[in-house]
Amino acid sequence: MDSKDSMRAIAYAQYGPPDVLRATTLIKPSPGPNEVLVRTHATTVTSGDWRARSFSMPPGFKLIARLMFGLTKPRQNVLGGELAGVVEAVGADVSQLQVGDRVFAFTGSALGCYVEYKCFPEDGLILRIPDNLSFEEAAALSFGGTTALDFFRKANLQEGESVLINGASGGVGTAAVQIAKHTGATVTGVCSGPNVSLVQSLGADRVIDYQSEDFASSSDKYDVIMDTVGTAPFSRSAPCLNESGRLLVVLGGLSDMLRIPWVAATSSKRIVAGAAAERRDDLLTLAELAKSEQFRPVIDRRYPVDQIVEAHRYVDSGRKKGNVIVLWSDS
Repeated sequence: MDSKDSMRAIAYAQYGPPDVLRATTLIKPSPGPNEVLVRTHATTVTSGDWRARSFSMPPGFKLIARLMFGLTKPRQNVLGGELAGVVEAVGADVSQLQVGDRVFAFTGSALGCYVEYKCFPEDGLILRIPDNLSFEEAAALSFGGTTALDFFRKANLQEGESVLINGASGGVGTAAVQIAKHTGATVTGVCSGPNVSLVQSLGADRVIDYQSEDFASSSDKYDVIMDTVGTAPFSRSAPCLNESGRLLVVLGGLSDMLRIPWVAATSSKRIVAGAAAERRDDLLTLAELAKSEQFRPVIDRRYPVDQIVEAHRYVDSGRKKGNVIVLWSDS
């Protein structure tokens, strides 16, 4: 394969630990009539990448996940759900983007962003990067931000309501704290002691260190509880919800999914669960919030692409704060 027709990529052929990731060479794509070709500058390692690679699924979801990701081996061999880069080429019908534009893009559950070049439809999940963001920050806009926006929309979060975010220092949690504050909510974050100051810096009105205090043992009530880490199921969270309170299960087991109809029929409280929608309008919202300094992705660590195994190993440790960035070496 001629070097001009090839590109670098990170792929995996089996589920397992970070070491299953391998550098490889793929055919460089060419944009279709309404597509743009993006040269990647930065991508991320999210909890979604970790789950798809390691096949660590919430209780009750392993069979469903096998059907989605591949029964015995991954159907999609390239991980990565978001990236930022520069438009390298455009198709004949492209009118809004041009060569040289800085862009960020989101593939979500379709993955495929651990590549040197990738094509996107011009009217798809791709936008120009706000001038005040770096490639690294722009790469981390989409996953946590769209998840928080979608769950808050489903919960109809209103100004003046009280929100507790369990896992407030993670990729979704750090986005959720900022977006909830922008909405006008009163925000309580739950995280470990070392991350309290980070969550406070994002605007949380109160931060609970779960290592020394159990939010579920308190008499405090909330209109919305968002569980991003799977440790606040309905059985634990229900006593902490106001009447008509909503539990947002970003990460949880099948038991809470099966409980949704029963809770709806027997209570004024509600469980919101399921995969977050992937919408262009949400990317537009995030770009506007970032441009106006009301939302900025938190970056924990940066790794060159040749250390992507180490990046995944760090995410596997469970100590990630905000986002982990992977940089292509010659960007």
